[in-house]
Amino acid sequence: MSKVIFITGASKGFGKLWAEAFLKRGDRVVASARNTSALNDLVQQYGDAVLPLQLDVNDRNAALNAVSKAKAHFGRIDVLINNAGYGLFGAVEETTEEQARAQMETNFFGVLWMTQAVLPIMREQQSGHIIQVSSFLGLVTLPVLGLYNASKFAVEGLSETLAMEVKDFGIHVTLIEPNGFSTDWSGASAIQTEAMEAYEPVKKAFAEGAGPDAWGKPEATVAPILQVVDSQIPPLRLLLGKVAYHGVKDAYAQRLASVEEWKDVSIAAHGH
Repeated sequence: MSKVIFITGASKGFGKLWAEAFLKRGDRVVASARNTSALNDLVQQYGDAVLPLQLDVNDRNAALNAVSKAKAHFGRIDVLINNAGYGLFGAVEETTEEQARAQMETNFFGVLWMTQAVLPIMREQQSGHIIQVSSFLGLVTLPVLGLYNASKFAVEGLSETLAMEVKDFGIHVTLIEPNGFSTDWSGASAIQTEAMEAYEPVKKAFAEGAGPDAWGKPEATVAPILQVVDSQIPPLRLLLGKVAYHGVKDAYAQRLASVEEWKDVSIAAHGH
């Protein structure tokens, strides 16, 4: 049975790639973007199976209206994929207030507004699947991406909590945690802070640390996303890419070792 899938940030990157994959197999897709002209090719090829919607996820009322239009058009929403987001590159000290707030507005609050908008529909259906496109940088960190890391850590905490709150309504939540992929996330879609000379060494080390095999192939994510959407019991978290897998596994092993090393101090701090 075909599903109705709402994807934000569907004009390029993962969003466009996944939207096309769903349409190709017969699903119906609500594809939202700031600029819907980038979706014209999907409309021409798939016609009424795709509903393009102009949407800035930072605008809560716009998110509510877009979800309402999607429900009115297709009658239901089975899956929400919160994909809209961008990378802010720069040291924490370099980051302006405007840049920091804008990063959180899109990457965190945009996810929150869309999630809140779709929940009443899914509760009424007693079914649904909310997929948050997070990052492996919502579990571990890299330098020069402090505000991006923080926005994805926030998405992780929100979504893990949400999963516990909505499971009795038949709603699943999945966090998708990719490593870097060869989309324009770190190119045209990225924002750069104004550089301070003091941070050049750490930026240089960061740039040199990424080997030629560090970036995944976006096309390779299609089959995993289809598998997650089709799963009767989807995972709460799914890492995408071998860099993500090894990076998170190693970081968690180090965290557990540190927890054990300071175990006596931690327990003593309880007081009784």
